[in-house]
Amino acid sequence: MPGKAAVTGEAPSAMVSTIDDTRFAERTPQGRLTAQRGLYAGPAPIVSKDLYAELEWGSAVRERAGISIEPASKVSGNTYFGRFPASYWQRWTDVTEVQVEAVVTGDGQLSVGASDIEGDARVVAAEIVAGAKQRKVTLTAKLDKFYDGGALWLDIETEGGQSLRVENVRWTVDAPEKIRPTAVTICTMNRADDCLSNLQALAADVSSLETLDAIYVADQGTDLVESRDGFEQVTKDLGDKLHYIKQPNLGGAGGFTRGLYEVAGHTETEHANVLFMDDDVLLEPDLVIRMTAFSNRTVNPVIVGGQMLNLLHPNQLHVGAEYARLNTLEPGQPVPHSLSTADLLGVDEDTLKPNRQERRLDAGYNGWWSCLIPYEVVKATGYPLPFFFQWDDAEYSYRARGAGFPTVTLPGAGVWHADFHWKDWDEWHRYFNLRNSIITAALHSPFNLNLLSRVLIAQLVRYLLGMQYGLSATLIKAVEDFLEGPEVLRDGGVAAMKEIRRIRDEYPETKRHKATDVPGIASNDIGIINSAPRPSMQRLVLIKRILDRVLGRSRHSLGAIPIDEAHWWHVATFDTAVVTDASQEGVRVRSYDRAKMFDLARKGAKVIQRLRKEGAAVQEQYKRSMPELTSRDNWKRLYKL
Repeated sequence: MPGKAAVTGEAPSAMVSTIDDTRFAERTPQGRLTAQRGLYAGPAPIVSKDLYAELEWGSAVRERAGISIEPASKVSGNTYFGRFPASYWQRWTDVTEVQVEAVVTGDGQLSVGASDIEGDARVVAAEIVAGAKQRKVTLTAKLDKFYDGGALWLDIETEGGQSLRVENVRWTVDAPEKIRPTAVTICTMNRADDCLSNLQALAADVSSLETLDAIYVADQGTDLVESRDGFEQVTKDLGDKLHYIKQPNLGGAGGFTRGLYEVAGHTETEHANVLFMDDDVLLEPDLVIRMTAFSNRTVNPVIVGGQMLNLLHPNQLHVGAEYARLNTLEPGQPVPHSLSTADLLGVDEDTLKPNRQERRLDAGYNGWWSCLIPYEVVKATGYPLPFFFQWDDAEYSYRARGAGFPTVTLPGAGVWHADFHWKDWDEWHRYFNLRNSIITAALHSPFNLNLLSRVLIAQLVRYLLGMQYGLSATLIKAVEDFLEGPEVLRDGGVAAMKEIRRIRDEYPETKRHKATDVPGIASNDIGIINSAPRPSMQRLVLIKRILDRVLGRSRHSLGAIPIDEAHWWHVATFDTAVVTDASQEGVRVRSYDRAKMFDLARKGAKVIQRLRKEGAAVQEQYKRSMPELTSRDNWKRLYKL
């Protein structure tokens, strides 16, 4: 779950810098509505052009806004960004056909390809052009055979002796009677350079972002975006669209909610959208066009989610659509048939077909790296909970779904975000993940306390066997604070953030070191000891490892363990294990401490037993407090306005 939170220092007091009395209102469209652009190169050199258009044979020059095809060549738009998600448009909108428009010069053929749920291709429209000079070509495709899956795309082909230039490609649909006003909200916390880069990307494309009315930046840091040299220029470029706000650090929940708060206070219509966007993404600006156009044409308001691609591996899709197993505290579950950590330029190992999300999926929720929320959802369900960060996105989507507003994760609307598996689980944010997941389960699941208790005990045992005593203390604190009831959310999470960092600071294994500078251990004495395969009889191995720990027995006195082999059954055989941090930027030193293990086991068992007994009563407290916690007045108080 993405979110923005403090690492060091205090945020400035609340202050609004460039906000004015902008009123959001619907407007009459001028012509057809652009649903997406046909682009042929990405927003940065690290992005493969094959994500936009694939050269099947011959030669071509691919540029951002156009492409030049050499003789005897073919370029296909059957790619992640090249495809039009026809299945989603047929399911959720009342649009019955889409047009693809292009300005062409030269000779060749343009054709619209289509796929079905199995990925089998067909041609639904085509036109041959000869001697064209800046001629506009329009091809039409019906949205009538895509309910369960499939997409549309543009293919371009030349014969020998022909060459063709294609530019200004637009996928357009009939416009609605009125266009919804949309505001982008970027939450930032001491990532000034990243945030500025995304503002500059929006500014460079602002003439194409016709449906974008405003950009709110909620700056909660001490290293401010406005301090950068390029901020003055981007302010000029964006003009009155940009609203830069400095406010207290209230995490991702507080930063993103500020956009909802401001739009609600400045709108003349409930038919408005707020598009959340992380500050540290590599932005594809066309995402704004795709998400806002889709929202403008849905029959009923839905939350529209953008997809996440992995920034360190730009060809990888994080997940096609996801849901959470609420009662067992498991977010990020790929829905059935969803691509997951998939190479978008590769093939499926089983079917040998290209990795395309052909089947239409229903999401449970969408991460707030990019997520569009219609104002109708806020009117019906309130604002996000003051969670600080972690699980705020899932809780809000499940609350909205309960009120009749599902979440749709739209293929082809993607941003690049730091790969999740390169973030270590044993960090202070794990407190918010655990505490907020339990609150979400209490609000939106059957909240089976026997099942939940078993889940937490299993986690605690694994942490203790793995000599992760700080992580065990983090779990205990999360459960304790859940049992404190809704008052724990009263300050938006600021006190909890400080306290969990203080608690974790007492445990040495929560700190990262250079592998060549591990306290008390000579670098040359640390050798890798690999793990055995996953045990086939895990329960018996678990009992054996617990007995060994209780009796102080170990197989290895010291060794290094790669992060992908840091399983509880392996780490539990060491007195001291030097484990690689998931970031690959250092190591953690886990050392067996019998006294800590018993103390934490006792505290953990006690608090989980309390949860089993008191959880139902605490659940009712959270449900009763929801209207107040998610109210505009509560957020006004937190913003100190």
